[in-house]
Amino acid sequence: MSILVAIILGGLVGYVAARLLGRNEGVLASIIIGIIGSFIGSFVSRLFTGGDQSLLAFSVSGLFWSLIGSLVLVAILNALRKPRRNVI
Repeated sequence: MSILVAIILGGLVGYVAARLLGRNEGVLASIIIGIIGSFIGSFVSRLFTGGDQSLLAFSVSGLFWSLIGSLVLVAILNALRKPRRNVI
């Protein structure tokens, strides 16, 4: 059951992060962004707080750090995306 909750929360966090930075991702991409963002957020939180919070996704601070990690991931994806050329 906890894996299902993690997938749902990851999808929500990934969706919010993608929308905040101007990307329109599908459900699967949002879930992947949220889950990878959670790992990035866990790493970043350890850098800033010095603590080991293994289950970040199941607390308010965990959702915050997951969102931060997802925003970092989406920003990296935006930087790697090729600029579009307007064809008239």
